[in-house]
Amino acid sequence: MQERVVKLTIVNDFVCANCCISQHELLSAVSYCKDTLHLPLSFELEHMPFRLINNALIPEGASKVDKETFYTNHLGKGKFQNLESAISKWAAEKNIPISFRGVMSQSTHAHRLAMKAGKLGGQKLQVPILCGIFKANLEDSKDIADINVLAEIAQGAGMMSKDEAVKFLQSDELEKEVENMCDKARSIGITGVPLTIIDGRWAVSGGQSSDVYVQIFKKLAAADVSPTGVYAAPSPFPAPVIETNIYA
Repeated sequence: MQERVVKLTIVNDFVCANCCISQHELLSAVSYCKDTLHLPLSFELEHMPFRLINNALIPEGASKVDKETFYTNHLGKGKFQNLESAISKWAAEKNIPISFRGVMSQSTHAHRLAMKAGKLGGQKLQVPILCGIFKANLEDSKDIADINVLAEIAQGAGMMSKDEAVKFLQSDELEKEVENMCDKARSIGITGVPLTIIDGRWAVSGGQSSDVYVQIFKKLAAADVSPTGVYAAPSPFPAPVIETNIYA
């Protein structure tokens, strides 16, 4: 059977706990479909940056803000407690120690590092960097605006040496590109993350379970293909999947 290439555009922000959950569940689904179900699919993953926190809330280089204080001020105590409870429940089930300790920071440097990884080594290098940044922020309570923290992630993933990473992060390389992609995301209608866009045609929003993605991938694998290699539309997806043309 001909293998179908599925393009996954993952729109997220490293300050977002639900984005971390969504990525973990998506990667779990991809591994399960390839290694256990052996579906005739291959996956191309691309990170698309999004900044939830604008410069008016936390200017670049401003004094650090405690996460709990930030969320309480901007969500309200009740909403923050509900968010923390939901994240903690998932974290306990997956044995991943996500917490809201540490500081809230701008994620521009982190997005630049992820974009650089994609340019240097594609998804094989970019995915470990994405995972490393989420872990640093949400498990290890490190400041992902700190270039030394990011440089250590780059070195640990084999992307470049720590000195090379510091030099890159101290420059303005890819800063404009990140800003433009964040602006593009909002201009095409993306107002919140996480959001996973599949083949530029279907969008899955929110921190969905791996089961949701597995069902989507099963439908894609079962779709008919013409002799010219054109895939028929799969049977309709259930919610939370919606058809979209916002990004291709």
